[in-house]
Amino acid sequence: MLWLRLLRESFLFAWWAIWANKLRTFLSLLGVMVGIFMISAVFTVVDSLEDNLKDTFNMLDEDVLFVQKWPWASGGEDYPWWKYVQRSEPTEREMKALADRLTSAHAVSYQANDRTSPEAGNSRFEGARVISVTHSYPDVISLNIAFGRFFTEAESNAGRPVALLGAEVALALWGRQEVIGEEFTVKGLKMEVVGVFKKEGTSIISDGMDRVVMMPVAFARRLSDVDRAGGSILVKAANGVSNEALADEVTQHYRAVRRLRPGEADDFAINQVNMLSSMLDRIFAQFEIGGWFIAIFAILVGCFSIANIMFVSVRERTRIIGVQKAIGAKGTFILTQFLFESVALCLFGAAFALLAIELLIAGVNAWDVGLTLAIRPSRIAVAVGVAVLSGLVAGIAPAQSAARMAPVDAMRANG
Repeated sequence: MLWLRLLRESFLFAWWAIWANKLRTFLSLLGVMVGIFMISAVFTVVDSLEDNLKDTFNMLDEDVLFVQKWPWASGGEDYPWWKYVQRSEPTEREMKALADRLTSAHAVSYQANDRTSPEAGNSRFEGARVISVTHSYPDVISLNIAFGRFFTEAESNAGRPVALLGAEVALALWGRQEVIGEEFTVKGLKMEVVGVFKKEGTSIISDGMDRVVMMPVAFARRLSDVDRAGGSILVKAANGVSNEALADEVTQHYRAVRRLRPGEADDFAINQVNMLSSMLDRIFAQFEIGGWFIAIFAILVGCFSIANIMFVSVRERTRIIGVQKAIGAKGTFILTQFLFESVALCLFGAAFALLAIELLIAGVNAWDVGLTLAIRPSRIAVAVGVAVLSGLVAGIAPAQSAARMAPVDAMRANG
């Protein structure tokens, strides 16, 4: 009960100090506010960026392997970059040969990427991303189709001029998303819309499927050299098969497809989604360290400011300290009282900093820059913990000076 009364009185003293000396207290709290604001802002941006990037990869299942020319992670210093350049792109023919050999795959598909500008009437959409795929693509990658359907196996094999469009492409060409059966042209060739993807919105690095034109590989060959357009072989593991076991089998059979001799290095990369997650974790860990490094200097300045205002508070209340000691208050009581007050001041600074962070988040989200900000509850706990620690560090010297005062000398002081 005594500690609760002590805590209440300390907060009241802190509030009185803020109210009675608003400008002085605000300037003293400014360092703590800036420090905690810096930490919280860096954590908020880094955490939100990480979440947005990982959300971008949600459509990619963790049990899918991507056989590609380039690795998503570094191949090591013993494998120079120019060897990657010399590699050939995976082709549809190689995909079919690999699919015939695999026994632990649920589905195998091929994908190539390109850019184009579809047109419909007087409307044109610049820089749409072309994804050329085989018919088994939905068995490997989950597609969110709002209207229509995916193209049939007969349409895919025959190279029919059919396509699925992203929501932004459909809106730009016709002003609406329900455009099933409409025709448009790509490089002078007519195509029919059979499906439209659900609008996903943009992220900091990607437009998702909103700016996409998806078509059969067999038709895409009429528009460009698909085999040289950044192809990928996608392999989804069968139930109960681990990624490691599937990767071993893919490596073994794809080496045979490419006729690599024993001892020759692989001229392809097998990528997985968890590689991206691991890489992101390492990158954002460095960002977090950098944020702490920057913020710690601001916190140190804040600690000096709080220590200064606490020394002033000790001087102003010297006689009160003397009276407290004269009626039996122990040094530990005085010490704890001023430490509580110092912590309370830092908590006020943390509250103002977190309020500023919330205003920053609201402003950025309202502006819609492609990055949705949010502060995690754990980061709020970190901010409060930093405030408490700063208060203890900043208040220990003034509190000790108050606790060591002799009662008679304190009561005679002219503070």
